[in-house]
Amino acid sequence: MKNKHRVLQLTFSYIVILAMIAIILYPILWIVGSSFNPGNSLSGSSIIPKDATLKHYKELFNPAQSDYLIWYWNTIKICVLTMLLSVALVCMTAYSFSRFRFVGRKNGLMTFLILQMIPNFAALIAIYALANLTGLLDTHLALILVYTGGAIPMNTYLMKGYLDTIPKELDESARMDGAGNLRIFWQIVMPLAKPMIAVICLFTFITPFTDFILARILLRSEDKFTLAVGLYEMIADQFGNEFTLFAAGSVLIAVPISLLFLSLQKYFVSGLTAGGTKG
Repeated sequence: MKNKHRVLQLTFSYIVILAMIAIILYPILWIVGSSFNPGNSLSGSSIIPKDATLKHYKELFNPAQSDYLIWYWNTIKICVLTMLLSVALVCMTAYSFSRFRFVGRKNGLMTFLILQMIPNFAALIAIYALANLTGLLDTHLALILVYTGGAIPMNTYLMKGYLDTIPKELDESARMDGAGNLRIFWQIVMPLAKPMIAVICLFTFITPFTDFILARILLRSEDKFTLAVGLYEMIADQFGNEFTLFAAGSVLIAVPISLLFLSLQKYFVSGLTAGGTKG
């Protein structure tokens, strides 16, 4: 009876897993298949094209036909700078909350969680007005600062929870040997926090790739567009007639994200698991 019950459980689990895989893979396969279709419209596209072609990919990489490479470079630049700046600020902020006791510490963490509940688009008018007032409208610096600021609250809370799992006795031993806070932070705590740093790197790198609203509001010049804005304008201007070209551009977006994920993969399981620990 127990064996029969276990078989039913496993069967049901596999059915659920296969259903989820199908739900996830179907739109991906559709986009990939559409990118190889010779036509331009959505109605003529199919998952398995009869006459597959690389025409759309060649057009994307031809500067005379498309600004795709410019948009790609803009997005990579914004993503990398946002990731580096966010990781640096998050690590220092989380270390302060984890290792030091000061007035407003608990209220500060609670404020971070409350801020995370407010979506970015709720502050669009304020962000636009501030960018215009500071002369940062239509600049990549404005996007980098907004993305970095938005990444600090939740990621600080995650990093702080991870740092709390690192024994403070290590800090005390280092202080007895004459190490200061900066050396303890850089040479002892941060190397042990690599799993969570990897998770934050991925989160903060992906955000500029997936964001459309902020980039669309702040950027005006076509040569400064990110991929999300550029690809949208590609089909909006043509009333959807360049869908297959849009599909090819969408497929290539996954390349840098996949490379970053694969390079940091060994850290993710422990980082995501331990990051939810609250100290």
